[in-house]
Amino acid sequence: MWKHEERDFSAWLSQEENLAMLSDAIGVDISLIERESHVGGFSADLYAEENGTENKIIIENQLEDTNHDHLGKIITYASGKDAKYVIWIVKHARPEHRQAVSWLNGHTDEGINFFLLEIELWRIGDSLPAPKFNVVVMPNDWLREERRTTSEITERGKFFIGFWDAFIAYASQKPEYARQFKFRRSHPHHWYDLSIGIGGVFVSLNAQLNKGTIDCGLYISDDKDYFERLKSHSEEILQILGEEAEWREANKACRLLITKSFDANNQANWPKAFDWFMQMATLFKKCAKLEK
Repeated sequence: MWKHEERDFSAWLSQEENLAMLSDAIGVDISLIERESHVGGFSADLYAEENGTENKIIIENQLEDTNHDHLGKIITYASGKDAKYVIWIVKHARPEHRQAVSWLNGHTDEGINFFLLEIELWRIGDSLPAPKFNVVVMPNDWLREERRTTSEITERGKFFIGFWDAFIAYASQKPEYARQFKFRRSHPHHWYDLSIGIGGVFVSLNAQLNKGTIDCGLYISDDKDYFERLKSHSEEILQILGEEAEWREANKACRLLITKSFDANNQANWPKAFDWFMQMATLFKKCAKLEK
C-alpha cells in the first residue's frame, strides 16, 4: 500500500483523518505543523503539537523492523524540537528496541512521553486494506492515569469532563456536525478544541463559569502572519458570521471569537449551548478556510 516511506506513508499519515486515527490509538490530540521538519542536518518525518496545550510532538516512521539508527533519530529529534511526545511507528518492533523505549519512559523527565507503535493492514475478503495502529510501548501508567481519572482532578475539573462528555455525545448524533468534525475525548478544562485541518489553527469552544459566558472562535497557536492575512478578509468574515467578532492578539497565540451570555451551571440548558457551539464552529471553520 505504501511503496515509499516518505512520499507515500508520511504523506498518508499527515492527512487529518489519518492523524485522527493515530490520536485515538494513543489518546493524544495531534495537529500537524509540518512534514519533513528540519533538525540540524536531519529532518523529522512529522512535526506536530497537542491540541490545546502546544506540547510539541515528533513522529518518526519506519516501514521495516526497528533499528538503532531510528532509535538515535527519535532522541535527536526530540531534543532538537523540545518534544513532549515522541511517536515511533514501525512495521515490526524488535524486543531490544521495545525494551529501550520502555527504559526511556522510565528514565527521562516525567513530562516526556515515548510511544512505539506497529502499523498493520487488515483486509476482509475483497475489501480495501484498513490500517490499524497497535501500541507496543507507551509511557508508564498511561492507561491507568489517562490524565482524567486520577483523584487529583478538582470538582471544577470533574464538572468540565461531564460538560464536554455531554457535548461530544450530543454533537456526535447530529450528522451535519459529525461529518465535519472529529470529536476527541473530554478533559477537565474549560476549553475544548476541534481540528479543522490547518496546522496550528483550531476551532476553540469555551465555557467560563465565573463570567457566565460561553464563546466560540478560532485559536491560532503561533502564526502571526496567518492572523494578519485572516484580518484582510474581515468583511467576508462579518458576512459569514452575521455579527462582529472580537480579534485578540497576544505575543504568541491569537484568537478570533464571539462570546455569548450563558449559565453553563444549569444543565437543563446545555443542549442550547451545544447547538450554538456547533453552529458557530461550522461558520468559523468556513472563515478559517478563507486564508490557508
